[in-house]
Amino acid sequence: MHPQPGDGAGPLTNWVATRRADLANRRCAAFTEAGAGDVAIVGGPPDQHSFGARLRTMVAAERPAGLVILGSGAIPLATPADLRAFVAAAGDDRPIALANNRYSADVVAIAHAEALVDIPDLPADNALPRWLAEAGYEVTDLRGRWRLAVDVDGPLELVLLGDQGRLGTDLRPLQARIARFRAVAADPHAELLVSGRTSPATLAWLEWAAAARVRAFVEERGLRAASRLAQETRRVDGEPGDGPVGRHARPPASVLGALLDRDGPASLGEHLANLADAAIIDSRVLLAHRLGPDEAAWPSPEDRYASDLLLTDGIADPWLHVLTASATGAPIPILLGGHSLVGPGVRLLLRPRRTSPWR
Repeated sequence: MHPQPGDGAGPLTNWVATRRADLANRRCAAFTEAGAGDVAIVGGPPDQHSFGARLRTMVAAERPAGLVILGSGAIPLATPADLRAFVAAAGDDRPIALANNRYSADVVAIAHAEALVDIPDLPADNALPRWLAEAGYEVTDLRGRWRLAVDVDGPLELVLLGDQGRLGTDLRPLQARIARFRAVAADPHAELLVSGRTSPATLAWLEWAAAARVRAFVEERGLRAASRLAQETRRVDGEPGDGPVGRHARPPASVLGALLDRDGPASLGEHLANLADAAIIDSRVLLAHRLGPDEAAWPSPEDRYASDLLLTDGIADPWLHVLTASATGAPIPILLGGHSLVGPGVRLLLRPRRTSPWR
């Protein structure tokens, strides 16, 4: 699935969309080589249809026996063996599903895909494994393969994967900050801070790979996957049951976000400098804390992408502008991004790749 940018999309948004389209075309060829019988890119401009509605309509029209579904930015580092595993799962004769991560999926293989005609209006693919499990599927995942967690969700992932950037975008300040972060990570007398949707596996790797000490705020894991629609229990007749939906109704919350509520976004750099010598921050958790989990209420993708690249002058949203300016003006190197930055992106930060998936 490839969401195209809408009319009036900014240059950073178009850059990301172009690279995702390139990756989707490469994935079509790779999945064909892995044994998939019919591979297609389903795309279109932004509209009001949810991921669940799109998938439901597609399955009703095509009636596939098995299906592998992924976003155009997903799994850019997947190997041929990884893709063959997904194709094999989709062709199984049992009601099974295989995801890159069952708690927040970017790619899911589903055998007996006819059940998807009943999928509710899930907002995104992240919650699909949870819904499948509730519907009676045996769901497994490949979360041990960190490379499958990489998802091109914005321009920072492109930079970490070796992309040289779109013409006219000055990435030198960002690259300098990345170099400073690596220097801190190599210093046994320093301390790193990781904040957001990181995982125990990522932190364990970081403790091993970095000489510096590590401090972590682990918050809002499964933010996108925690859809109420996916968590409803189902009765034998397939109708929603009286499941424990109310227990999951708590809005997103962040300790760092609470500090910013109290002291304002301009305090970010000072707070982080008091805690560590370098920091990587999942800014989407801060946005969800402030504005709720619906991305439609957040600053525009162009603003978020500019923030990820520390291009403060390109951010129109006042709050995000001040937050990013505080990060760039801090005495320590601070990087802002999404889930990939504080997840598999940590490995790309400390162990840069020599080749890009687009070369």
